[in-house]
Amino acid sequence: MISKIDATVLIVKDLEACRAFYGDTLGLEVAFTDDVSTGYKMQGHDFLVLQETAAAEMMSAEVVGIGKAGSHRVLLCAEVADVDAVYQTLLDKGVNGLKGPKDQAWGRRTAYFADPEGNLWELFQHLSD
Repeated sequence: MISKIDATVLIVKDLEACRAFYGDTLGLEVAFTDDVSTGYKMQGHDFLVLQETAAAEMMSAEVVGIGKAGSHRVLLCAEVADVDAVYQTLLDKGVNGLKGPKDQAWGRRTAYFADPEGNLWELFQHLSD
């Protein structure tokens, strides 16, 4: 059966805006790029943005949902050393901040933002015991 999730692929409409966001704004290092996608270096995990037309060719337009409005079904979570500092840096860069830093009952301090396509992100740090 499934033993590991190896990659996260975001299917996007505006590849150039997402390349700028993930590369320039978030500072992710590019692992590879081609006409329809860009992969970024992450510790032990592949992260890619893929143009929706290319995804439709791989699967189908119906599966990809081109032209259909939908709700958010994925939340990408990233561990950082200092949620407050990273969140403020993102706000200073014009990122769409959704909810500022807050201590959660499950032992994490979290903050939320969205990328240019509306994909939801959580920044978190573990709270000290």
